[in-house]
Amino acid sequence: MNLEQRQKDRIMDTLVNVALFLILVSMLYPFYYILILSFNKGTDSLLGSMYFWPRSFTFENYSQFLSDPAWYKAFLVTVARTVSGTVLGVLFTCLVAYGLSHRDLLFHKTYFTIIIFAMYFSGGLIPYYVVLRSIGLLNTFGVYIIPSMLNTFFLLIAISFFRDIPVELKESAHMDGARELVVFYRIILPVSMPLIATMGLFVGVGQWNSWLDSAYFVQSEELRTLAFRMMEVINRSNAPMDAVAAANSASAGVTSYSLQVAAMVISVAPIVCVYPFLQKYFIQGIMLGSVKG
Repeated sequence: MNLEQRQKDRIMDTLVNVALFLILVSMLYPFYYILILSFNKGTDSLLGSMYFWPRSFTFENYSQFLSDPAWYKAFLVTVARTVSGTVLGVLFTCLVAYGLSHRDLLFHKTYFTIIIFAMYFSGGLIPYYVVLRSIGLLNTFGVYIIPSMLNTFFLLIAISFFRDIPVELKESAHMDGARELVVFYRIILPVSMPLIATMGLFVGVGQWNSWLDSAYFVQSEELRTLAFRMMEVINRSNAPMDAVAAANSASAGVTSYSLQVAAMVISVAPIVCVYPFLQKYFIQGIMLGSVKG
């Protein structure tokens, strides 16, 4: 490689790195800006001209946001539904996918037709409500878990993934006398960690952020989720306040917008903390839908 070509490569590498850096900044800065707004007095934020750090640091946005004792119950309910919903959702989806991955399964074309039809077409909210009422899931914790135990999108990806696992692994286990469930738990799942981590991340995020089911299918205040409580706070912050509440908020420097950004940070923080532990598997698993066929 001559000197001129090396110089061209350096220039191109520099341009690429600069472009990637600008893209990185443009994607991360909005999140950082929301973070500094959440730690700044809301009345001071209205003045503008704040870009890199809080100008009037305060915890009042978070303290007022979390002052309601119901938040602790909502947090526990959300953690419980996220953990149990993710574990059961991933496990049940993988179990169904493993069964459907067998090409000699009777009526497998019929099963695939039903799955694809269910993935693209829905009966609507009212029939869904009627079904939940008929099976006794309304106003129960199970309404958060049971309907989401089978994810049709990840079901198709998991079927494709399991079919690409070498048949020799399963055959050798069968020769040693292992039953199908033993093969699934001891051989299939350990080699499917990229798939499981990717499914777990997406299903967990969906469970954590879900609030529609808490709004439509639950009446008990004991079963309200964190996302639903945050929606309540945002709606209350947009509504007119009485004179006493307005005076208290003004004295604390809290505004409706500062409460909203605090709610955003609280909703995003747990996912940001969990993601680094799944990053290794997530990077491998994110390409499953495109390279597995």
